[in-house]
Amino acid sequence: MIGEISSVIGLRIYTDEGRYVGKVEDLVIDIEKRMITGIAMTEYNRVLIEAKSSGVILPYRLVKSVGDIVIVKDIFRKKSREEEKEQD
Repeated sequence: MIGEISSVIGLRIYTDEGRYVGKVEDLVIDIEKRMITGIAMTEYNRVLIEAKSSGVILPYRLVKSVGDIVIVKDIFRKKSREEEKEQD
């Protein structure tokens, strides 16, 4: 199936375990290889992704499917309750 890249922008991203990851802001494209290499997010779940920057890039190799939402492999470490309390 061939679609437009712009149709992916704005889609919500979830793990295959059902956890919200973020929202697609833009795509990183390798022009020479003519392939998508990453998903740029500025709105992302800070519980799953610990970053101090305003945005992160998720490697596209984690993507399992794209439709009404984007589903990615759940590679994110689950925080224990003690770690969550320490951050509060």
